[in-house]
Amino acid sequence: MNIKLSIFTLLFISCLSLHAQRKSDLINEINLLKAKLDSTNIELASSKKNGSVNAEKAASFEKQVVDLQNANSTLLKNLNSFAQISSKNSESVNKALASLEEKEKQLSVFTDAISSHDSTAVVVLTNAKQTLGENAKIGVANGTVIISKDLTSLYGSDTNTNVTEEAKAWLNKIATVLSANPKTTITIEGLSMTGDLNTPTLQATSIANILIKDMAIAKDRVNVNAKDGGFKEGINFKIHPNYEAFYLMAREAIKNGNN
Repeated sequence: MNIKLSIFTLLFISCLSLHAQRKSDLINEINLLKAKLDSTNIELASSKKNGSVNAEKAASFEKQVVDLQNANSTLLKNLNSFAQISSKNSESVNKALASLEEKEKQLSVFTDAISSHDSTAVVVLTNAKQTLGENAKIGVANGTVIISKDLTSLYGSDTNTNVTEEAKAWLNKIATVLSANPKTTITIEGLSMTGDLNTPTLQATSIANILIKDMAIAKDRVNVNAKDGGFKEGINFKIHPNYEAFYLMAREAIKNGNN
């Protein structure tokens, strides 16, 4: 009987010990799980916090991307506008250069003509000195060769309007100079000291008629003029380029340039 009781007691104690051990293990496991849970909660909170920060960063990056896209779009628009403006400016510059080139061509025509006239004046001056002699009163002004002659040697007196026979031989030398330079014209200018322009006009006209009728100088190459000579009187023979032809040439050049 005592042996049975002892065995029962031993079994009971063993059960209690095993139960206490299992409870302790469970508590330890629970504590371990709690610790893991707390750690997990901390990590979760940290992750959430980091997630919030990352979300803010992501939003900031997205905003920057949008701003950069807008800036890039603006730059592209500006670049296109600049390209258009540059193209228009380039077109305008090309037109201006073309216009300047055309003007230079027109100017070249004028300068070449003026140079030609200046060269002609030198030739006429040389011919006049060779033909009329070194004692002749010959000068040059503005591309015009001016030969001066007093009234007495041409008309016999200051008031006579008919050329003397002796003077016709001298006028023949003028005709020789004109024939040697067919592109020139001559203006016969009568000078008056009294203010009376009628007499110098008649005197100049009589010389013009001799050159045209007797010496075969073309009528369109001979002009007549009279003016107040101040304290001078006489006849000026002005041999110069054909101004009318030069004017027509210039008008045609300008007309062609405008077209």
